[in-house]
Amino acid sequence: MLTLPIETVIFDLDGTLRHSVPSADDTQFRLANEVGADVPPEKQFLGARWAHYYWAQSPELAEDVRTFEKRDDNFWANYLYRYLVSLQVSEERATQLAPKMGKLMQAQYHPENVLYPDVPETLQALREAGFTLGLISNRSTPCQEECKKLGLLQYFDFAYVAAEVGIWKPDPGIFDRALELSSSPPERVVYVGDNYFADIIGAQNAKMQGILLDAKNIFPDAACVVIRSVKGLLPALNLQ
Repeated sequence: MLTLPIETVIFDLDGTLRHSVPSADDTQFRLANEVGADVPPEKQFLGARWAHYYWAQSPELAEDVRTFEKRDDNFWANYLYRYLVSLQVSEERATQLAPKMGKLMQAQYHPENVLYPDVPETLQALREAGFTLGLISNRSTPCQEECKKLGLLQYFDFAYVAAEVGIWKPDPGIFDRALELSSSPPERVVYVGDNYFADIIGAQNAKMQGILLDAKNIFPDAACVVIRSVKGLLPALNLQ
């Protein structure tokens, strides 16, 4: 349960408001089995959960950035190796399969970036209810142009990415600017995101409240309010 009242609602961007079609998770899992990983469907969530952990500024990501310097073919082959191991594929087998997966990903994975269909109506309802709205992304490049193309920018009172403040989620420092811009105390701010490790733990460490968007139940043990769609935010805030 949230502690009400809430004054400010801040969103993550990637995976929360916009998503890739097809998703990286679905594509990687399909290709893993195409190259011979033989992982049953019920284990797909293991890879999805691991990917959330990895991109939440994990020690493994830091190690890979130091090792490969740039995100080239070697970086992604190593990433896919780690992904396969997260699916409980043996290290030896993962070493063999990762380069094959990498080639298939390059050839086949060209996703379209789209909004979840319930995003505009949800953001409009929040605006009409008087909430201050913000957006914080872990991106390394500004997101304003993409948000404008997606029709999102009009809804937000502020929006910034990690690179603009030099701090990445889950470091609670990334949320400090949002508190300044919103003029709300942290206990009256809620952060909505799809990555439990980066979004929710980071927000909670900044003394904010967190709401996890978890459509596929990747985090059944999440210690926060969980919604299955963006529109599910409205009843969580007592707006429906």
